[in-house]
Amino acid sequence: MLAANFLIGLREGLEASLVVSILIAYLVKTDRRHDVRYIWLGVGAAVTLVVVAFAVIQAVVGSLPFRTQELVGGTLSIFAAGLVTWMLFWMRRTARTLKSELEGELAHAVTLGPAAIALVAFLTVGREGLETAAIIYGTVANSYTAEPFIGSIGGMAVAVVLGVLIYQGAIRVDLAKFFTITGALLIVVAAGVLAYGIYDLQEAAFLPRLTLDVGPVTDLGNQVFDVSGAIPPDSWYGTLLKGTVNFQPNPSWLQAIGWLVYLAIVLPLYLRGSRAVLGRSAKVAA
Repeated sequence: MLAANFLIGLREGLEASLVVSILIAYLVKTDRRHDVRYIWLGVGAAVTLVVVAFAVIQAVVGSLPFRTQELVGGTLSIFAAGLVTWMLFWMRRTARTLKSELEGELAHAVTLGPAAIALVAFLTVGREGLETAAIIYGTVANSYTAEPFIGSIGGMAVAVVLGVLIYQGAIRVDLAKFFTITGALLIVVAAGVLAYGIYDLQEAAFLPRLTLDVGPVTDLGNQVFDVSGAIPPDSWYGTLLKGTVNFQPNPSWLQAIGWLVYLAIVLPLYLRGSRAVLGRSAKVAA
């Protein structure tokens, strides 16, 4: 899951970086540099909230019985896939007005005082952070290594560097193309997270087995195929496929149907309006 979580951290981290850039740029343009510290105070509080919330969820879920863990983990994975979908379409729809909306909120907050300024930063960055935490949890729930955390932290670190360079005008990035491509890749990742969520719910006996008159029958119903002999999950290429597109060598029919239906509906809808993606206003703001 290293590559998938790197992509999640990169995209979500760059969105948060651009939001912070818009807020800081507005204060600088309006001669209120002394208020920038309150932006960072809000950002720090938001990051703290996200870390605490993630740790609490991990601790609570880890203490539950196995079947309940599978039920909660599967539900959260499906929720994470839905959240990714909502986030991608929401950002595409609001991209062109994002800068003006943020500046309007901050202009009002400036008249109310430092606490209001910090609150604007806290709410905007906190929303991005909670989205990221939910999405990452959907991948962490199916991994027993540190790779998801390493990937997401690495992606966020790169995003912060890019955000600083964009703000300073050191580099120019076609954000419209960047967010369109990463959005399409995230949809593929979300389809894999959805499939793993279905797997967990089947293990918890919350979703039924789907048994057809084809293929070998397992505890979860028929398998569509089983290529674990040709693509061992612990091989470098098996790990690469799992880490990039959540490939599973022996999916059940219910998993495969969920994966295909999601991609068949969501990906064309997203790509249909790809030219209207959010990047232009964010690039101007930075």
